Amino acid sequence: MFDHILGQPAVTQLSNDITEGIVAPSMLFAGPSASGKGTTALELGRIRSCENPAAPEDCTCHACDLHRLLSHPDLLILGPRAFSGEIAAATAVFLNGPEAATRLLFIRSVRKLLTRFSPVLWEDDPKIGKLSAYMVSLEEDLDTLGAWEEIGEAPQEKIKKCCDGILKTALKLESEGIGDLIPIAHIRRAAYWSHLAPTGRGKLLLIENADHMQEGARNSLLKILEEPPESLTILLTTSREKSLLPTILSRLRPYRFTQRTRTIEAEVIRRVFRDARFAETLAAEDAPGSPRDSQRRPPGSTGRISAYLDAFLPVSGEILMPLAAFFIASVASATVVDLRNKGDSPLPEGLVSLGAYTAPIAEAAGLGRPLRNAQGTVAKVLAGAENFEVRALFSQFLNSLLTLVSESLRQGNVGPGGIPYTTLWGTHVKEALVSVGTYNQAPALALDRLYIKIRQGFQN
Repeated sequence: MFDHILGQPAVTQLSNDITEGIVAPSMLFAGPSASGKGTTALELGRIRSCENPAAPEDCTCHACDLHRLLSHPDLLILGPRAFSGEIAAATAVFLNGPEAATRLLFIRSVRKLLTRFSPVLWEDDPKIGKLSAYMVSLEEDLDTLGAWEEIGEAPQEKIKKCCDGILKTALKLESEGIGDLIPIAHIRRAAYWSHLAPTGRGKLLLIENADHMQEGARNSLLKILEEPPESLTILLTTSREKSLLPTILSRLRPYRFTQRTRTIEAEVIRRVFRDARFAETLAAEDAPGSPRDSQRRPPGSTGRISAYLDAFLPVSGEILMPLAAFFIASVASATVVDLRNKGDSPLPEGLVSLGAYTAPIAEAAGLGRPLRNAQGTVAKVLAGAENFEVRALFSQFLNSLLTLVSESLRQGNVGPGGIPYTTLWGTHVKEALVSVGTYNQAPALALDRLYIKIRQGFQN
């Protein structure tokens, strides 16, 4: 039933629940990014809508076909997430071997983005007027690809031009239209949609990264969870289960996804993205007795699949992490000077650990020694991240900051004394995330403010 989702015991549990007819009306898929949560959720939606429920595995009924294209009217998806890497990787796969399977992979990657702009969610939102041009362009280009396949044409140069245009437009739509928080309006409109009669056997409301909700949105979600319609399945995903309200968690049946082994991640890349050479390289690196076999994941690692997808972006995670280290080291260095000028001694242990841990990471990446002013620090980060033109990179950069802060305090054995530093960074990083993702502030201004706030916080 979920044979194509590898290395997840949660999927076996879910399959058994489906077979036994005990699927809960509201569920939670919790686990690391790129661990198969979203794919499993979409497959569950297809199975629940299938017109041949006795044998849904390879069904080609109308409902299943619509679900595979993510265009079934009984499917509603919302929630912020990164799309750029997956779309870019799927584009490369399709162009390297245009066929039905790679075309479907490409179309699904784009539609995962388009589904976030359903009229159900965006009705009367003034922002949708500007974004609609991107959406129309994407739909027309996807239809063009479909027409070429139906008539048996394979104009490679036209396919490439069309795909490049789709990728470019998709990046713009994501950058300008996807925020970092789920607004209350989307939850309220999803609640209204939930009570409408389904067109088929049942409806699926999928909320990805459900921990990224505005306060009011959480309360609105609770109302849906308290009395869900009989025809509705509600499914939340998160990589930060503890960030969800206990009142929400208590109403969800949990299925916990784990970080898959590196070997299984390599196999996923081979099967899904047809990159056998990359998979073979990873398999050789991870073979028993190899140098990397006993190595733990490096700080900030989110798994091979996430890293693989990031590699297709203009700026990869391997670049963002040193940039984040440079930012932290620069803030720490400037703060040390401030405290010494004030005559404070000794220096706080947590501050010393931050600088000692991050400065070597930045220098090893060729970023040089830390700077001691906001303007120079922010300018260097922006240059390295190509001004965060792919907006999803900004949230990844902020996540890298928090990862490095946590790791540096752990490595320095700071203990409970590091809690104020973790809180300081967490508070102001969240402010930066909201200012850019919700209020559309320029990343440069958000980083400048973050630098100043953290520096001031260290001195209080």
